[in-house]
Amino acid sequence: MSKGTVLIVDDEISNIEIMNAVLEDDYEVCFSTSGQQALETVRDTPPDLILLDVLMPGIDGFEVCRQIKADPQLADIPIVFTTGLGDTDDEMRGLSLGAIDYVTKPIQPAILRARVNNHVETKRLRDQLASLAVTDALTGLSNRRQMEQALHAEVGRLTRLGDWLTVIMIDIDFFKQFNDTYGHPAGDRCIVMVGAALTRAVRRASDLPARYGGEEFACILPGADPEGAALVAQEISQHVQSLNIPHERSQISPFITVSIGVASARCVPDMTPEMWLKEADRQLYRSKQDGRNRVTTTEFGAVADNL
Repeated sequence: MSKGTVLIVDDEISNIEIMNAVLEDDYEVCFSTSGQQALETVRDTPPDLILLDVLMPGIDGFEVCRQIKADPQLADIPIVFTTGLGDTDDEMRGLSLGAIDYVTKPIQPAILRARVNNHVETKRLRDQLASLAVTDALTGLSNRRQMEQALHAEVGRLTRLGDWLTVIMIDIDFFKQFNDTYGHPAGDRCIVMVGAALTRAVRRASDLPARYGGEEFACILPGADPEGAALVAQEISQHVQSLNIPHERSQISPFITVSIGVASARCVPDMTPEMWLKEADRQLYRSKQDGRNRVTTTEFGAVADNL
């Protein structure tokens, strides 16, 4: 198990050195000496826990905590205030802003170590539960919930850049007949193998393959233009065919094949994640109508949702 990461935020180097000495054997420790630097560090590389000083020049600890808790991407990071104030009102203010605990200075090593251990372990368990909630149990891919959350985030991010975004929808051809012929355990194995082929075809770290439901899969390809997306879709089809999974009741091939719909657009204001899903699903339907085992693509714009 990799070490957790703890960010120490304090304008006094001596305090950082004391806390680092207590934690360095068990955690990867990084530090910031100002509130602004802390915010930049957290946004760039979110830690597992923040030890946050209250009194700092410029942006104080309360404001740092407020900004972190206001960011949906960072709000789950536990924050423990470290202060010599010993004032109940300040403790209440910190806790009301979302801090999980308070540690008073001068630091008592055993207490600091125990509290950090408890909070990091709690976060680790919470992250595991969150991961299970967005992971498809059969394939290990992201599930529909995670895919739709990721799509929403990518639309927002790429709209600020005016960049391309592609969504691909994939459906296993004649899967009901496959299940009827070979049984549901074989159907599950087929889905697992197709999911693995999908992962091999979608290789960029920024891309997200997912099981959308049943025998349907989906991919999010941030930054992928229509030409690049079509190549990925063709590679998905080829990887699935190379599995050579027998399917005697398929009407188009003696082996398992997939139908694919691809929707690409530049992200501009007023476009919604549902537009990509609707367009990709429309292209998937066309692939099925045109005979299956094929890729159908489209490039659409902001008016597509009203078509």
